[in-house]
Amino acid sequence: MTKRFKIWFHAGSSSDIREFSVSKPVFSFLLLLGLATAGVLGWGGYDYYQLKKQAIDNGRLRRAVALQLDEIQGQNKQIQKFASAIEELKTQVKTLSQLEERVRLIADIQKSNGSNGLIGIGGIPENSLDPELPLDARHNNLMREMNQQTRQTALAAKQQELDFNHLIKELEKKKSLLAATPSIRPVDGWITSKFGYRKSPFTGKRDFHSGLDIANRPGTKVIATADGKITYAARKIFIGKLVTIDHGYGKQTKYGHLQKILVKSGQRVKRGEVIGLLGNTGRSTGPHVHYEVRINGVAVNPIKFILN
Repeated sequence: MTKRFKIWFHAGSSSDIREFSVSKPVFSFLLLLGLATAGVLGWGGYDYYQLKKQAIDNGRLRRAVALQLDEIQGQNKQIQKFASAIEELKTQVKTLSQLEERVRLIADIQKSNGSNGLIGIGGIPENSLDPELPLDARHNNLMREMNQQTRQTALAAKQQELDFNHLIKELEKKKSLLAATPSIRPVDGWITSKFGYRKSPFTGKRDFHSGLDIANRPGTKVIATADGKITYAARKIFIGKLVTIDHGYGKQTKYGHLQKILVKSGQRVKRGEVIGLLGNTGRSTGPHVHYEVRINGVAVNPIKFILN
């Protein structure tokens, strides 16, 4: 005989209790069905929880990736700006080199021994500087090119500095040379006797006049025609009161027949500085200045050194 199970349940009120019975197989089936339903619901809830958690984690990951991409894009733009700055610096170095070449050409100054001029610098490919370039495209190559060209630009700038220093020194020499070169009249007036052979006003014979005679009123200011050092400032036979200036570089000037000497031996003077007053001392036929220019001890025509 099949065993049966009795089940009581309330139909409505507490006094209305009903009873029914089910067989053991049916009860077992209902029990298994309930357990299975509870298992399915539990598994579904756990799976939903995992899916929800994974969705949250994926959202966080997407936000982190987005932030990282923004940071990489920002770094990429900075790298491209740096590369552009390198290109601009190279252009400036080349411009300075071209300027140096023009100055050397004008001043007739050669480069120093051992200088090969501006070191060649390659260029960063234009497509590497494209702001729309993908982040992973040529990124490493661009970094290597930038490092290499930074070193090259630094070497070129160092060489350019050495070349400029040499140029400045040579220009200083040129400046000193120009300052030491007679280039103006020692006094305003009229040329009464030129450089070269002439008939002597004293002997009537042909002799060599080693300077230029410039006449004017007695007491007219006489100036130095270039920078230099006074090597003689005293009276001398025939030429009267005489001032001699050594300008360096083998150049020397003389100013004779002065009325008064206003400088002393050993004194340094500048071009245009008053050194004496025009006079008629020594063997002279009238008030004038006897002006000589000597190069390495040899008298040359002073008219070639008068630019004003």
